[in-house]
Amino acid sequence: MSQHFDVAVIGAGAAGLMCASVAGQRGKSVVLIDHAEKLAEKIRISGGGRCNFTNLDTSPQNFLSQNPHFCRSALSRYTPQDFIALMKRYAIPFHEKHKGQLFCDRSAEDIISMLKAECDLGKVTWRMPVSVEAVSKEGELFHIATSAGQMTANHLVIATGGLSIPKIGATDFAFRLAKQFGVKIIEPRPALVPLTFDEPSWQRFVPLAGIALEVDIEAGEKKAQGHFREDLLFTHRGLSGPAVLQISSYWRNGGAMTVNLLPLQDVAQELIAAKHTVKKNLGNFLSQWLPSRLVEGWLLANDFKPDARLADMPDKQLRRIGESINSWSVAPNGSEGFRKAEVTIGGVDTRALSQQSMMVNAVPGLYFIGESVDVTGWLGGYNFQWAWASGVAAATAI
Repeated sequence: MSQHFDVAVIGAGAAGLMCASVAGQRGKSVVLIDHAEKLAEKIRISGGGRCNFTNLDTSPQNFLSQNPHFCRSALSRYTPQDFIALMKRYAIPFHEKHKGQLFCDRSAEDIISMLKAECDLGKVTWRMPVSVEAVSKEGELFHIATSAGQMTANHLVIATGGLSIPKIGATDFAFRLAKQFGVKIIEPRPALVPLTFDEPSWQRFVPLAGIALEVDIEAGEKKAQGHFREDLLFTHRGLSGPAVLQISSYWRNGGAMTVNLLPLQDVAQELIAAKHTVKKNLGNFLSQWLPSRLVEGWLLANDFKPDARLADMPDKQLRRIGESINSWSVAPNGSEGFRKAEVTIGGVDTRALSQQSMMVNAVPGLYFIGESVDVTGWLGGYNFQWAWASGVAAATAI
């Protein structure tokens, strides 16, 4: 015998939990379905286990989408302050770490417990671990065949996320369902992900692995160009750190990116000015601004001699050194892929959705929220804010 609900939410991550709790507290009968055994694993592991749950500086400019204005409505109606107010109701301590990024003082478990309690307040029915085997629509009802039996619902919300981090349960369920109902998908690709280089060309930079420093980094073209000042980390396989995770959302296969390793100095100008007054070698002079290991490795990797005396070097060569540091153009050959990507860029085409309700315009009662949608935030809590806001937008429209 089939169980009937006003709302079925598939996916008990950040967006699904928020949507189910709000809909339930608005008096709707809600079932929340998820195939995982552990609740909200992506919240649990985020931010080093402390969950960077929002960013105080959230605005539509912090998101990428082929339809860039789509996110405005939901973000304006549920703000970081709204989520902070919820945290304060549960007396969950938090702090600002860097550039508006808010983290739990104790653990991401505090947020999971809070969202579960909110769902319980809304009398949400839990179905997990339960797999969804088929979905169909007859008239105004959605029929959901699951490993726990048949269910029907007037409204179906898909909150199963993207393809990022498959080891904790990510699947393409949202995209398969969208296609089933004739909704276009913007090709998904990994975002907020370390970038890699082919082994022969990167070999000369391997000795720099482990070095981190603040850089300016940019990639992309025209309106799809990103520019960040963040920390970069050299690895054995390529580049990582917040700077690279940020720019990975803008970088496209086959493209290059530009890195300024010393954004506060015009290196060529400094070198040329110093050659007449400073009796140092090249490596020692640059070590006043950059880690010594980086200076030596960088100069050797670019065929310059760290022990060359500044005074003996022609201006042309000093300009080349300055350009290599202030404007390093480098072309990755790929990324660490979905297994290490924090989020998925692309997904359900927002032009098929109502920006007020997240509902599919051509399929009344069907909604897509959170990471399954082609709205991707920068690193720093923005993607969680989109999860909360899109979840609330759907729940208040039902």
